[in-house]
Formats: sequence, structure tokens, C-alpha cells
Amino acid sequence: MISDVIAETQNQAQVQPPSEKVVHHQVVIVGGGSAGITVAAKLTKGWLSDYDVAIIDPSENHYYQPAWTLVGGGAFRKENTRRSEASVIPPKAKWIKDAVVSFEPERNRLKTRDGQTIEYDFLVVSAGIGIKWDAITGLKDALGKEGVCSNYSFESVGSTWENIRDFKGGTAIFTQPETGIKCGGAPQKICYLADDYFRKSGVRDKTQIIFASGSSTIFAVEKYRKTLEKVIERKNIDTRFNQKLVAISAETKEAIFQHTETGAETTIAYDMIHVTPPMGPPAFIAQSPLADDKGWVDVDKYSLQHVRYPNVFALGDSSNLPTSKTAAAIRKQAPVAVKNLKAAIAGKPLTAKYDGYTSCPLVTGYGKLVLAEFDYDKHPHETFPFDQSKERWSMWVLKKYFLPLLYWKGMLKGRA
Repeated sequence: MISDVIAETQNQAQVQPPSEKVVHHQVVIVGGGSAGITVAAKLTKGWLSDYDVAIIDPSENHYYQPAWTLVGGGAFRKENTRRSEASVIPPKAKWIKDAVVSFEPERNRLKTRDGQTIEYDFLVVSAGIGIKWDAITGLKDALGKEGVCSNYSFESVGSTWENIRDFKGGTAIFTQPETGIKCGGAPQKICYLADDYFRKSGVRDKTQIIFASGSSTIFAVEKYRKTLEKVIERKNIDTRFNQKLVAISAETKEAIFQHTETGAETTIAYDMIHVTPPMGPPAFIAQSPLADDKGWVDVDKYSLQHVRYPNVFALGDSSNLPTSKTAAAIRKQAPVAVKNLKAAIAGKPLTAKYDGYTSCPLVTGYGKLVLAEFDYDKHPHETFPFDQSKERWSMWVLKKYFLPLLYWKGMLKGRA
């Protein structure tokens, strides 16, 4: 009977899953941080640009993280490092306020947390780096309390300055993990600023400063390492290498370190401790077909094109490019990625090459900075016509005043 057919059809409709939302864009950029916004701005810049570009990022805010060292040292306003994500999205790009959960590069598509399927002709992955607060036992619960601080989040960076400003003497520990991190020099920079402030506040003579690093040396490039070793000697900082922080006991104010080679553990009592947490690739990238054996997006280090999927590119912290993970590196990677992406879209050879340039403005005190610039081969790749391995006030001015302007008004607008 007709009524039976109608009833059966209605029952089938009830049990069928809702159809998934599928959208398509010519270029999809995963990540609305420094790299993603810069690439989108360069792709869409100019009234002649007609690329269909979408940026996927769930964040409400965008942060200028290179200034967090200065915030932690009381030399920069925290509020000036934050702007709304909406304000930095290029006008011609579509913002998909969602998070990617999986990639299907064989089908040229990805899926999001909100259930969208997004198809693309070309994909750019620039999703940043994951901060692993849980990798150190006791850290999450202790952070921001009783002398435990970190510059590595907007929420916690203020506690660093509070600890430095209010320090009355004792043992101050500054840590660096053995993993790759955002700006490899940042953990030691806050250590040098703390030393300066302790001297200014009159407590340095009753303070032991320990810099405990999972690395085997203070810096990888010899020219700048020599300067930093002299800074450490001048400041009388106790450096302990091959030591990674594995646990914090907030109740007893003790930090537990493990030797990276022998596995031997050492416990150090602290009055304050600045923690640089371990970092690694975001899980949704590490678990995807795009990843190499360590979880980073697997790209050619010169062209930034994926080694297995030619319509996929990656740059910034989530890529496996063998260079320091800095905004300065992204500023040099983005033009290469954009030029090669445009060539791929046009079916032309990829000719742009990235040489591994990166920069690390190494703050060595208030008003002092060593501007380290180098390439893949750890050779200095300097901008200015003077020896940048020397501590200079002019380079401090560059970092504090000029580089934030270059970031907000240059990089993120596709102009630098």
C-alpha cells in the first residue's frame, strides 16, 4: 500500500546519517599564525589577484610571540602582543573558524572538528607547533604559582615578570628541553634578563642562577656561541647541559632533571623556576599521511613542496625544515612557498629556493642584543655591515621597536 511505502521511506530517512557539508577552495591554508597569514596575504595581495584562498584556524586571537621574552622581563606590554584573529585575516581570504582533525591527501581533502569536509586543489600546512605541558610531571598544576613560571603562553607570561620582579634571593632555574622549540635562543634570553634585574634590585649576590638545558651547548652556531659563553661567564651563570626537566614537585619546590645520555636523575631545590616546556608536532599532523617519521610535515627543504604530494606545501614550525623555528625564518620561507605554489598552480617548474635562513635576536640584558642570523649550514647570514656577534644597543632597539612593526604592518600584510 502507498501508506506503507511512505512509512518505510520515513523510517529510512530517520536512520540515515545527515549529509556531510562539503566545500571546495582552490588553495586551503591550515593555520592562521605567522606563516599562514603571511602566505595568504601574499597570495591575495593586489587587485589583480583572483586566487580562491581559505584559512582554517579556530583561534579567537593572534599573538606576536617573539615579544613574550620582553614581556617576561618587564620590558614590553603583554596586551600589545595580542590582536583579534579576524583583524589579521586578509580581506580577500575566507576564514573558516574551525579546527582540522584529519587529512586525506590522496583525495585532496581534509576534515574538521565541526564535521566539514573541505576539498582543495592545493594545500598549505602551517599549523605551528604543539606545546606539551603534560610532558613534565606536575607542571600544569604548578604553573603560575609558588615560583613556577613560563613565557610560553599568553596566560602565563605575566607570572615570569612577577617572579623576577619580586625575587628576594635564592636559587633561580631556567630550563630548556631537548626537543625542538620555538626560537631556540628564547630560554636563555629570559635568564640573562633575570640576571640583569637581580643586579638592579640588589639580590644578585645572594642568588644562584642555573641554566639547565637538554642540549649539549649554549648555541649551535660557533660565531655566536663564543659571545654567549662570555656572557655566561660575565654573569656567573651555572650552566648544566644534557639535563632535561622531567618533573616539578610544587609542595617541596624541587625540580627533577634527567641526563639525556645516562638517564641519571638530579633533584634541585628552587625558589623560582622558568620552564620552557617540551614541544612537538600537533597530533593531527603527526598522525596523518603528510608526516615524516618524527611527525612533522615532510617537505623538500629547498622548494617547501611535500615529498609525496606535489599539491601540498608546508612552512613554519609544523614543517620538518632543518632550521630554527622562528618568525624570521617564516619571513624568508613565505616568498618561496608562494612563488612555488603559484608556479604549481600554473603548471610551471618550481624555481624558488629557501636556503635555511633564520634569525634569533639573542637578548643578553636590558639594552643588549646579539643578532644571530644563519643558514642551513650554520653559516652566518647577516643583514648589517658590522659584526653581529657583538652585543649592541641598536639591535635591542631593532627587536623592541622595529621588528613588531615589521611583523604587524609588513609580514602579515604580505609586504615583507
